[in-house]
Amino acid sequence: MSSIIIGTAGHIDHGKTAIIKALNGFEGDTTNEEQERGITIDLSFSNLKDGNRNIAFIDVPGHERLIKNMIAGAFGFDYVMLVISAAEGIKPQTKEHIEIINLLGHKELIVVISKKDLVDTQTLEARRNEILEFLKPYDFEIRFIIAVSIFDEESIKNLKNKLFSIQNTKKEEENFFRFYIDRVFSPKGIGTVVTGTVLGQKIELEEKVFLPHIQKESRIKNIQVHNQNELFAPISSRAALNLANIDKSSIQRGDLITKKGLMRGFDEIDISFSCLSDKKLNHNQIYTLFIGAKRVEARALLFENEESLEKGFATLRCEDKIFSIFGEKLILRNQNETICGGVVLNPIIDPLKKKQKLKTLEFLEKKDFKNAYKELLIAHKKGLGIISSAQRFALSHENALEFARSLDDVFIDEKALVIYPISSKNEIKEFIQNIYNKNSYALLSSSSIALRLSWASASFIEKVLDELVAENFLIKDGQLYKNANIKTDIKKDLEDIFLKRLLEEHLSPTAPYNIYDDLDIDRKLGDNILKSLTAKKQVIRLQHNLFIHSQSLNFLIKKMREIIKEDGFIEIFNFKQRFDLSRKYLVAYLDYLDNFSDIKKLENRRVLA
Repeated sequence: MSSIIIGTAGHIDHGKTAIIKALNGFEGDTTNEEQERGITIDLSFSNLKDGNRNIAFIDVPGHERLIKNMIAGAFGFDYVMLVISAAEGIKPQTKEHIEIINLLGHKELIVVISKKDLVDTQTLEARRNEILEFLKPYDFEIRFIIAVSIFDEESIKNLKNKLFSIQNTKKEEENFFRFYIDRVFSPKGIGTVVTGTVLGQKIELEEKVFLPHIQKESRIKNIQVHNQNELFAPISSRAALNLANIDKSSIQRGDLITKKGLMRGFDEIDISFSCLSDKKLNHNQIYTLFIGAKRVEARALLFENEESLEKGFATLRCEDKIFSIFGEKLILRNQNETICGGVVLNPIIDPLKKKQKLKTLEFLEKKDFKNAYKELLIAHKKGLGIISSAQRFALSHENALEFARSLDDVFIDEKALVIYPISSKNEIKEFIQNIYNKNSYALLSSSSIALRLSWASASFIEKVLDELVAENFLIKDGQLYKNANIKTDIKKDLEDIFLKRLLEEHLSPTAPYNIYDDLDIDRKLGDNILKSLTAKKQVIRLQHNLFIHSQSLNFLIKKMREIIKEDGFIEIFNFKQRFDLSRKYLVAYLDYLDNFSDIKKLENRRVLA
């Protein structure tokens, strides 16, 4: 089924809700307050079907004090149905709604002149011309303009036919699913249900989703599109999603549902903005930020050395984390005034200097991702995650890789999905050279170096190691790299070094991984050396990570037997009186006594059998 979303706009009491009721019979003003006051207070959602065609309506309030609710609905529009009373014409909220719609980048407009029964033909024609003149400065594509009355069935039928003649939305699938929650409820026996507009990509039944505000994963138990159970909800459709294992009280309007691992939240975002004709954005002033269905207080920080600007770049420092995406539209208001519209350019906070960030934002505003990548890599010398491009540039994984491949002087690890400036290679090379210059017996693999140099991927490290081989600094031995100046069998020498080290450490041998790191050898190689020494009985393994030289152990067993003969037993207390070792070693050595048939354990003591 094809579907479009049409949202209403217009001044209070110009007939938006009444027209939708005339079209589909839906009464949008359902709360007691709405019915008592005779106005729409919150958003309402309904639809109109004709065969395989479906129109979803988002009806918004027209009162000036309820603009916040109007904006929450406007983010999900495909088309805007501007309703203007034939009797009253253009009023303050007509203008403000149109300004907001324009700031949000909605260009597809339907103009409905309501209450035509209240004026004569001449006045109606004059009103039509007045409206067209009012809309002329805006870059709207007016699909049609029509006059109706809810008491004239033919005019409503004509409007309905024209609405169904509109083409489907031009929205294309983006790189991943997003869904701003605009309502939360919990029907008895159903669990938590949320409604909103499907963005980015479709969502399917039983699909796993993620709620980043509460850092919790969920599953889609049920999907309804216009009160019908469906297997999936396509983009640009109004949907109700039944979420598994999510408590209603933990989420609210404005929270985002998306896919795990693709979006990070920040309390700052960088934007470009453009103010309404008579407004300016003031530096260091707090505004109300509207983005998606979310509303939050934010302090505006201008980049230019100005106290106020009509147009430019700004950082918004928010009271709550914002999970946004490149290119997302937003609105800033001051109390009851709409100040400006903006576009998210940088949804991810980077360690950029002011001038560098300004340069990056200029590239991002032009969607020059290639140069934006270059600027970001100056700050991200230790790697920029390609997967972040889904949020950072609104690019698919494939497009992000394509952009990365087009850059000069970079190394791309396509497995780890990280891009590095090639200059970082020098830092890795110096790190490796220092190891082998200090320890000529170093024997490491790319993965063992990656454990020490955690920011660099094994593939990038291996590239540097291979260059050092080509420069005759190293020799490759299987997966390991050794100093090119050492011609002897390092592995045999390392066994002797291990034995000497353990003998020197005597009764307090360090853990194997510490020895490996101190000796600059690969962990797998170190494990193999210990296995070999253990097999030869030169080293005894007492526990998982406790190995002792056999001479040291034989010495200690002799001393422990002497304690038993002197005291009649050995336990932690009298053992520690003779040997000031940590409890870890004392317990391990006492447990080892249990291997001897002439020694038995009585509770916590060992005695001669």
